[in-house]
Amino acid sequence: MPKKNSSATLPDDAAAPSSFESAMEELSVLVAQMEAGDLPLEKSVIAYQRGSELIKYCANQLNKVEQQVKVLEAGMLKPFNVDNDEDLA
Repeated sequence: MPKKNSSATLPDDAAAPSSFESAMEELSVLVAQMEAGDLPLEKSVIAYQRGSELIKYCANQLNKVEQQVKVLEAGMLKPFNVDNDEDLA
């Protein structure tokens, strides 16, 4: 019996993604494969584990960016048009 979608499964070396975007792309492929039922049970478990790793990676990346934004906001940004608030009252 031929394998379904065998070229688009999991990388052998589950290395850390090169970027947030590449992690999201890989996660999207894994989800699509799992939803389509293209993976046998064992590979589904591996895909789930890899997906969990990718989600953690993405969450960490988002947390880093959020911290950077907070630093920028604290040091540089001021309230937008405070004078306009009086006009609205």
